[in-house]
Amino acid sequence: MGKKQHQSDKLYLTTKEWKDIYGGHKDDTATKIQRAQFKRLPFTHCALSFLPFEDPVCTPDGIIYDLSHITPYIKKHGLCPVSGKKLTNKDLTVLTFAKDKDGSFRCPVTYKIFTQTSIIAAIRTTGNVYSMEAIDELNLKRNHLKDLLTDTPFQRKDIIILQDPQNLDKFNIEHFYMFSLTRKQKKLF
Repeated sequence: MGKKQHQSDKLYLTTKEWKDIYGGHKDDTATKIQRAQFKRLPFTHCALSFLPFEDPVCTPDGIIYDLSHITPYIKKHGLCPVSGKKLTNKDLTVLTFAKDKDGSFRCPVTYKIFTQTSIIAAIRTTGNVYSMEAIDELNLKRNHLKDLLTDTPFQRKDIIILQDPQNLDKFNIEHFYMFSLTRKQKKLF
């Protein structure tokens, strides 16, 4: 009978077993392609010029542009360069960001600095930009639908989400309408 047959039964997993059997890091081509194609635009940059904005405005979809760059584009094309939807100057909302001493954008109520993982929202009627946490806690849960700085009334539909880390497709440069349009034009020639 087989003596020493259970000699290799260990109470722990080796690195090789973990990698091969139990789902360690696997280099498959699909994830490499996805990682290579995803190019994120920071929320502090204009979605048209890819430069940091100076006079920020946003569309009803929450896409941020610099006013000096988007106005000529709208006059010429009449479309949103990211989504491809019709866009006029009346649809744009002028945004008011609060800054700290270092020049970083922050929520004017909670004083939390906006990062790439922050959920950022703006109120369409005033253009003030807050963290979604402040709007949830101080406006929506209390049913007090007035701007936190100016007391201007607004409705739930006036809340524009500028950045949501759960919805990163909005910031993927590869999916912008202006780039898909240029690819289609190149295929025609």
